[in-house]
Amino acid sequence: MNRVYESMLKMADAKGAGYVVLLDPDKYSASELADQAEMISTYADLIFVGGSLCVRHDFGEAVRSIKAASSVPVVIFPGDATQVSSHADALLFLSLVSSRNPDLLIGEHVKAAPVIHRHGLEVIPVAYMLVESGQTTSVQFMSQSLAIPRGKPEIAMAHALAGQYLGMKLVFLEAGSGADRHVPVEMVQAVSDYVSIPVIVGGGIKTPDDANRIARAGASFVVTGDVIEKSGNAETLKGFTAAVHSA
Repeated sequence: MNRVYESMLKMADAKGAGYVVLLDPDKYSASELADQAEMISTYADLIFVGGSLCVRHDFGEAVRSIKAASSVPVVIFPGDATQVSSHADALLFLSLVSSRNPDLLIGEHVKAAPVIHRHGLEVIPVAYMLVESGQTTSVQFMSQSLAIPRGKPEIAMAHALAGQYLGMKLVFLEAGSGADRHVPVEMVQAVSDYVSIPVIVGGGIKTPDDANRIARAGASFVVTGDVIEKSGNAETLKGFTAAVHSA
């Protein structure tokens, strides 16, 4: 059953684009995680959980806490094979197709697959791509990968289409947590027009106007993380939700 994936497709179709907030467990205390999840789920359509590292919490307990407080689907956005939990609704099976690092293309997946199978988690295969953002981000450093140059949309288009042909269900264009600049709108539009699977865009999206322009360019889902961590208030969430849905 692909219940979460099917609901994502319906959500994007009905709203024009879905708004997602990424919760990194390392950025919050245990009580803060639950509070954030409750507030976020009032406005956002989905919660992604994960990060490049998880050193502050037991990942499974963090997901359990978030899920218990959330009224929207909770989907794991794993940094590696250790970030798997039965408490989530689904897991993005990210293959870093823009990299030539075999661990991020298939190695971590082989480690995680038996655990995912035991937990009975819904798996959503994703063609994950790093895009140059103006600085070295955590995901770029940890993955030891070159990012796709900002001015080369054709490289992103070819990688996205290869991911589609490999059977992946989503494309994820990622500038990285704390990025100076988000994925160029022109690249979002080029990739969205070139593939027939939904496109997710995240990293460096600092304002509702940024989010609106990315959704208008064809993104089916817009993801924010750092900006919500820094503001921590409902008004910011409301602004982003309205901007994404109005596109």
